[in-house]
Amino acid sequence: MLTITPRLQIPLREFQFTFARSGGPGGQNVNKVNTKALLRWAMTTSPSLPESVRQRLIQKCRRQITTDGDLLIVSQRFRDAGRNAADCLEKLRTLLVAAATPARPRRPTRPTKASVRRRLENKHRRAQTKQQRGRPDES
Repeated sequence: MLTITPRLQIPLREFQFTFARSGGPGGQNVNKVNTKALLRWAMTTSPSLPESVRQRLIQKCRRQITTDGDLLIVSQRFRDAGRNAADCLEKLRTLLVAAATPARPRRPTRPTKASVRRRLENKHRRAQTKQQRGRPDES
């Protein structure tokens, strides 16, 4: 059971792991052992994910979702498959924690009176400087 919040838990049977040969350092084992973990999860049809969290997750992870609606997470940080699989689950947990909390709406702010006054004074000063440029009046 992958626990995201006390109310949001996903059974491990919904996840499908595949392993492949990993890139990077590893000595002779890198060409023989399948250590890269690929987690595939059918998130669009998952019954354990609330609809609001599903929509936010789709917005956040648009590039990691296949056309079938599966979320793909890859890990090859470690040299053994078990730790990479655990790393995939941890990556998924952080994504789901971020999607489970709705974004706070932005409250528009207004500039202070002093900042408006300073801005207008600077504009006035700059305008006067530019007006003093050019040819003097021929009188």
